[in-house]
Amino acid sequence: MQPYGVLGKLKGLMSLPPVILASASPRRVELLRQVVFRFKVVPSDAPECEHEQFTAWEVAQLNAYRKARLVAKHHPDHLVVGADTVVCRGTKFYNKPADEADACRMLLELAGHDHDVVTGVCLIHLRSHRQALFSDTTAVKFYPLAPEQVRDYVTRARPLDKAGAYGIQDQGDLLVENIRGSFTNVMGLPIERLRQQLENWFAGSSPAV
Repeated sequence: MQPYGVLGKLKGLMSLPPVILASASPRRVELLRQVVFRFKVVPSDAPECEHEQFTAWEVAQLNAYRKARLVAKHHPDHLVVGADTVVCRGTKFYNKPADEADACRMLLELAGHDHDVVTGVCLIHLRSHRQALFSDTTAVKFYPLAPEQVRDYVTRARPLDKAGAYGIQDQGDLLVENIRGSFTNVMGLPIERLRQQLENWFAGSSPAV
């Protein structure tokens, strides 16, 4: 994907706030660079919500909001971008695995089936009392996988820091048969939707808090 500078494109239209990504994820840093030329990384330590009565969309958006809001409280003049990714099959959530055995269990449960990857994104600029909250969903189907294939993937890709115990950009072709939706959403930041939301933001059509 070629870099696309939304901030540069709209620079002549209005005074733009500096941007902060409220995540230390190297994947999100890489993806945001395709949309925003310059930004700071300030990881958020907001606790993540995992309430069983919430849908995946609600959990992803709530966690994205909490992450962005915590950082924005200390940087009210910045436009803060928070994100959270949830992997689910039906009503069952697949969070970050506790260890390699847990990662293998998750992947074997997902093998041969469709599941959804939902990423919630929150944009907040506290000084102007504006925010935007949205999510994107990608349907992912795994190949049928044998236990030895799963163990080999976990050993090679080391996916213990990823929801669902896999990264589509990290040898994901060993697992993923096809996807329906945004590839970057599965990586952790739906660039297509984010670009659209930033264009709306800088056009002045985002809601006030």
